[in-house]
Amino acid sequence: MNLKELGMEIIPRHVAIIMDGNGRWAKLREKPRVFGHRKGVERAKEASEFALEVGIEVLSLYAFSTENWARPKEEVEFLMALLEDYLDKELPTMVEKGIRFHPIGRIHQLPESTQKKVLETARATEKNNKLILNLALNYGGQAELVDTIRSLAQKVLEGSLQPQEIQEKLVEEYLYTQGQPPPDLLIRTSGEYRISNFLLWQMAYTEFYFTPTLWPDFDRAEFLKALLDYQKRERRFGGVGD
Repeated sequence: MNLKELGMEIIPRHVAIIMDGNGRWAKLREKPRVFGHRKGVERAKEASEFALEVGIEVLSLYAFSTENWARPKEEVEFLMALLEDYLDKELPTMVEKGIRFHPIGRIHQLPESTQKKVLETARATEKNNKLILNLALNYGGQAELVDTIRSLAQKVLEGSLQPQEIQEKLVEEYLYTQGQPPPDLLIRTSGEYRISNFLLWQMAYTEFYFTPTLWPDFDRAEFLKALLDYQKRERRFGGVGD
């Protein structure tokens, strides 16, 4: 399986990935969960590079959900430190390769040092235009919709917006992903068949690809396999097929 098999004219513009299975991957190797998270970061970097190579415009990675705070305190602290280290090391590469880092989620609730690093990286790459890398941090699809509703409600209270003016397109302007195309393809690793509160509004017509492969094993070949599967599908967007 190689890139020559890929139809470059039907590459998805936006791919979203639920990166699942780090803990199980580590457990299978009788290692602590943090061992799996470290390997998972390597795969995230590889996925970004592959997306850039094949011409994907937006890559959304689900890194830390609003529910993940329920994990052991030591694991959460490790994940935040791992994120800061990743951004430190990857910033030069992002700048060089034209990757725009775009955090989505309730960033203001992250630890102060993590917030600072996340926002610094976003500012340093905001003019890059080769690939948008959405990193979902303290993200929940329901929380995103609540934040959107609050913003619209505030506009109504101020008198600058009438309720009847609220349409789908306007809602999209207040989402974390404003200005971006919706995901064409969602990939979920580790054999789970659910979307776990990820991009609920945006994935109305997204194609889903589920694989038993654990995230630390999801290499370029696995990513290519997902894209090839996507290219075999007929997207109807609620219409009738041929």
